[in-house]
Amino acid sequence: MAEGEQKLADVQGRFMQVVSDGRKASDVEWQSCRLLLSNKRLLILTNEDKQTIPLGKVSSIKSRGDVNEAIAQVSSYLSIQIASDVYLIAPQDQESFEEKVYGAVLDQQVVYVKHPAVKGGVVQDAGWQKSRLKIGDGTVDLAIASGQFVEIDRSDVGTVEITEQTVNDAQRRVAEIEHLVDDTVVQTHVTGPGRIVTILAGLVGQEHEPEADISQAEHEVLMALYSGVSPFKIPDFVGMEVEKVEEIYDVLVEKGLLQEVRARREVSLQPRGRNIASEVIENQ
Repeated sequence: MAEGEQKLADVQGRFMQVVSDGRKASDVEWQSCRLLLSNKRLLILTNEDKQTIPLGKVSSIKSRGDVNEAIAQVSSYLSIQIASDVYLIAPQDQESFEEKVYGAVLDQQVVYVKHPAVKGGVVQDAGWQKSRLKIGDGTVDLAIASGQFVEIDRSDVGTVEITEQTVNDAQRRVAEIEHLVDDTVVQTHVTGPGRIVTILAGLVGQEHEPEADISQAEHEVLMALYSGVSPFKIPDFVGMEVEKVEEIYDVLVEKGLLQEVRARREVSLQPRGRNIASEVIENQ
């Protein structure tokens, strides 16, 4: 390896290149390979060939993207885009390998942060500050030049949006990340190189997309809570029996969309529950 290059992972797996020079490949199949990851590149090694993906040029990382029927042979994989090429990789122990890929791409990147940009629904007057990214164990850590340290627990992330904002007199891509800090909902805004913002937003938002297995009654309860209705008044508000609402609370707690504050019977929205409710309201 080159000077300053460090090996991060060396595993067996499978891969396929599904887009080449902007064109979808036909009749592609999974190929067995060795995946060698460093802090600078990802090598895909087979008995016949070697392909190199420079991490500094990766523009997109996605987990489990659907491309065609051939991928059905593998239950989970990563989609990595570089320029007009797209590779799917399915390493052994994907979760661990995926964390290392994100870390290799995002660690030590210099970005600008506004924290908190919004707190408790109120826009704050925080300014943009230079910061350095670090991917922790289930967290995104931001070491701000002022000395402030922001830890975003990815399990506490709600909505994640990419917007365009004027930053230092220029239009920049911004990741608006909603998360919890000491039980208060805040937004942290992050900007920097466009590809870094996109990859960061994908990382923190990948576990929090609205789920399809939420019933209509569960949606109604989530939206009522999201609208500020007291948990104790939900039965009258949605027109359900108390026992039915409490059954729904139990289901939503099990799904990680609510947390029980105290028995019997107060609940509060988890970030994912708030995300689902807001999505439903926007689509009505």
